[in-house]
Amino acid sequence: MRNVFAILLVSVLSLSPMISMAQESSDTQGKANTQQKSPSQEPSPTLQQAALPGKTLAEKRIVRLDELFGQLKRESNPMKASRIASQIQTQWQNSGSASIDLMMGWAAKAMEDKKYSVALDFLDQVIVMKPDYAEGWNRRATLNYVTNDYGRAMADIQKTLALEPRHFGAMAGMAAILKETGRKEAALGAFEQVLNVYPMMRDAQRQAGELADELTGQRT
Repeated sequence: MRNVFAILLVSVLSLSPMISMAQESSDTQGKANTQQKSPSQEPSPTLQQAALPGKTLAEKRIVRLDELFGQLKRESNPMKASRIASQIQTQWQNSGSASIDLMMGWAAKAMEDKKYSVALDFLDQVIVMKPDYAEGWNRRATLNYVTNDYGRAMADIQKTLALEPRHFGAMAGMAAILKETGRKEAALGAFEQVLNVYPMMRDAQRQAGELADELTGQRT
């Protein structure tokens, strides 16, 4: 039952050291694409909007996330969908603050080392410093789940979803908790919400199917 959160936790831990590398790679690729583009090639309207000098960094990030979520919903290839999901997670990870990104990295390392009280201290600081940073709440929800504090995990998940309603990781975490606490119908509904945002998340597909079968069997 803990597979969904385990997968997401591994994904989170692996992303932390890669943020700056991914940003550098993206910048390099963007420059290369600009150099290779012929005069007749026009950027898409979305990219034009993102490139407008009047756009703030936060606004450009919103545009990029909207693009990625559109691609994620349309993608029917599981491997390609997983890569898009990873790009979304990278966007979520970037808080816009070097100090917060650093503390998030320290928290991830502490979680990896099972130093959960240390990780909690860092995440509490992140949330105090930037309460509108959805990934800070989501990471603390994951930590609370790992330490079996489901009540606090659910509270942090709800805050995450209030800030980022498309957060498939938080939705999957909620579904996992509901399933583990015996609320199968609610868990199925949560997994369906995950699949509405990320249709090719294989573990959510499998668990939704299993729950649907169990509930059908109970009704017959």
